[in-house]
Amino acid sequence: MRVGVTGHSNLVPECVDVVRAAIRSALREALDAEAAGGSSLVGVTCLAPGADQLFARVVLELGGRVEVVLPAIDYRDRLKPAKRAEYDELLARAHVVSVLPNELSGRHAYVMANERMLASVELLIAVWDGNPPDGRGGTADVVETARASGVPVVVVWPEGARRKG
Repeated sequence: MRVGVTGHSNLVPECVDVVRAAIRSALREALDAEAAGGSSLVGVTCLAPGADQLFARVVLELGGRVEVVLPAIDYRDRLKPAKRAEYDELLARAHVVSVLPNELSGRHAYVMANERMLASVELLIAVWDGNPPDGRGGTADVVETARASGVPVVVVWPEGARRKG
């Protein structure tokens, strides 16, 4: 089973454990529903800090493989220095890494990466607070795009989940 992720990158540290548990629960439910087919788990992610990286860790903990779609060549450089070690570790554990032909990260590159991810998955996990889109390429926009294209969406926003700012 191929599962993609979208989600907020600015989760408060205090909610990480409950969000991780909710992602794990959603993935287990999806796998149980597919169990008759002997399905294996592939998680598709851009490895952004926050929800994407939590998702990647849970996929690996469940014995799945991670496929990474990088929006642009400069994607890593755009991360805050404190966020690079975890990104590097998860990228090294990825089964497949694709880099889109964009030199610079930004909304256009993120939209392209999300479209690539959505085109390759059977289900989208959205770590989303339910707020409307604030532009193209963000979490709410990806949810809308998935729903419009027929990709089932499971929203994960457990009690206690919060964003910074």
